[in-house]
Amino acid sequence: QVQLVESGGGSVQPGGSLRLSCAASGSIFRINVMSWYRQGPGKERELVASISSDGNPHYVDSVKGRFTISRDNAKNTMYLRMNSLNPEDTAVYYCNLVQQVPLTVHWGQGTQVTVSS
Repeated sequence: QVQLVESGGGSVQPGGSLRLSCAASGSIFRINVMSWYRQGPGKERELVASISSDGNPHYVDSVKGRFTISRDNAKNTMYLRMNSLNPEDTAVYYCNLVQQVPLTVHWGQGTQVTVSS
């Protein structure tokens, strides 16, 4: 069984920064992809960024240059450093892990990020 727990959310003013963490526990195959998704009020859940086991990152255009995804494989922990936050970043941020051995998809419960003045 794999468990994902997000932390680090909070309320900040526009232009502020936060760092989110996702701690994974359980039996995790070393080759996997971890991702951050978010869902704002009245919006569909969308991919924000992802990172493979070897550290290859991917970002959606709206966060490129502002967000940095990273992971510590020894700790099975993924991070999202968010800078220059704006109100459009307000959402519940979810951690996701996909692995193929076994073929499974896991989700965390989410952490709230609120950006407002």
